[in-house]
Amino acid sequence: MEAILKEDTALPGTPTKRISGFGKFALAVTGGIGLGLSVVCYSFLSPAFRKHCLPYVPATTEQVKNVLSVLKKNAPGKLLDIGSGDGRIVIAACKHGIESHGVELNPWLVLYSKLDAYRQGVWSKTKFFKRDLWNFKLDPYDYIVIFGVEKMMTDLEHKISKEVRQGSKIIACRFPLPNLVPDKIIGSGVDTVWLYNMNK
Repeated sequence: MEAILKEDTALPGTPTKRISGFGKFALAVTGGIGLGLSVVCYSFLSPAFRKHCLPYVPATTEQVKNVLSVLKKNAPGKLLDIGSGDGRIVIAACKHGIESHGVELNPWLVLYSKLDAYRQGVWSKTKFFKRDLWNFKLDPYDYIVIFGVEKMMTDLEHKISKEVRQGSKIIACRFPLPNLVPDKIIGSGVDTVWLYNMNK
């Protein structure tokens, strides 16, 4: 096997090292893998550097079940999952007969969600948007699902109060909205779901 490094002489009596073709290939592959991992990891770590850190934490099976329990099957209107992650809420709600969309800033999770929706046969009935939730309009939706963190709920409640239309239903998971009074509370612990009716 040819050695990666070969002895060469640029000047008489001065040894130098030259990288072989295999060595260059190995460096290129290693560098490409490192760059690819950095790009993917940045998408998951970047939320920590924003005003509101919204990390990716998948919904549990019980959380999905609790969300579906407050939705009427085949209900008219559209649902939006804020911070839709891997798309499991959107896909489950779509299978429940509701047109469902997700908004997510992480491009890899958006791509995964689209592929999973295709795999599960609901590609044409779901939409996933790669957008910042703070710049995404809520008024077209009748149901809004929130998987937030405690520190962002006050600002999110303010955005909801300004943008959603009368009759919309808000489904908060893991943390309640701080000032609105829920119509219904389902589950316990991290699986708790709070339902708010915006008629009030």
